[in-house]
Amino acid sequence: MTRITLLDGGLSRELLRFGAQLRQPEWSAGALMDTPNAVRQAHEAFFRAGAEIATTDNYAVVPFHIGEERFAARGKELAALAGRLAREAADATADVRPGGRVAGCLPPACGSYIPDQFDPERAAKILAVLVEGLDPYVDFWLAETMSSLQEARVTANAVAGSGKPLWISYSLRDDDPEDTGRPPMLRSHEPVRDAVKLAVELGAEAILFNCSMPEVMEAAVIETRETLAELGRDLPIGVYANAFTARGDDGAANEVLAAVRDDLSPDRYPDWTDRWVRAGATLIGGCCGIGSDHIAALRDRYQSPQRSA
Repeated sequence: MTRITLLDGGLSRELLRFGAQLRQPEWSAGALMDTPNAVRQAHEAFFRAGAEIATTDNYAVVPFHIGEERFAARGKELAALAGRLAREAADATADVRPGGRVAGCLPPACGSYIPDQFDPERAAKILAVLVEGLDPYVDFWLAETMSSLQEARVTANAVAGSGKPLWISYSLRDDDPEDTGRPPMLRSHEPVRDAVKLAVELGAEAILFNCSMPEVMEAAVIETRETLAELGRDLPIGVYANAFTARGDDGAANEVLAAVRDDLSPDRYPDWTDRWVRAGATLIGGCCGIGSDHIAALRDRYQSPQRSA
């Protein structure tokens, strides 16, 4: 039986459990500045729930969220803090989750879900600051919520030569999740097939999809599996969906507190993950709105003694 590697879930709402206050526009970066202990506790909660990987809490440590002046003054410091807190959480939970790894978050440098506003030169400078701060603490890099091919390429180039593996995770168009006849595509409307080919070209060691509705993930996994087969490659495929209602092409992520669906509870989310696993995914977790209770349900689903027997 294929082993499923469990990722963590969406960090922001987990932070609320430990006393962090989410405010706009800083969002989860505010927790790094005001309540860093909550960040470490949130990571620990995911590890204790069954996650094998913690993604660092620097997704919002970009000028889009914390402003140009504050990023210039504190960007590297906050990235390093995010890396250290995740590493401390992995060490602190080694009794229940030995070998916990830390993924260095490479976020959308110019804002999520808005590929038309991506500036490659500006993004490269922002990412260089984050990489410098994170590098001492992370096991591999995770370029996540990539909305276009250009964004993925520039982000991957930021860690080229670092000596650490790179995973690339794309965000999918999900404005009409019931349109099953439409081929899977990025938020830039570029085909998933081209995104897979680019990830292979860039040397990614895993291809994932995140921060999109569960309904659009299965088709992307199938397309990825088929494209990799055509290329003669065998890379892990992953999914960590969000629990948001549908998002169109207007507006960036975290501009407002998005509504969380009430049909993606911990006991129902695995119904979706089962579909992705059957389609070929082996890296499973959650994004925004998916908490440690969801990860615990996935642990029970895929890593229980009965399942492994």
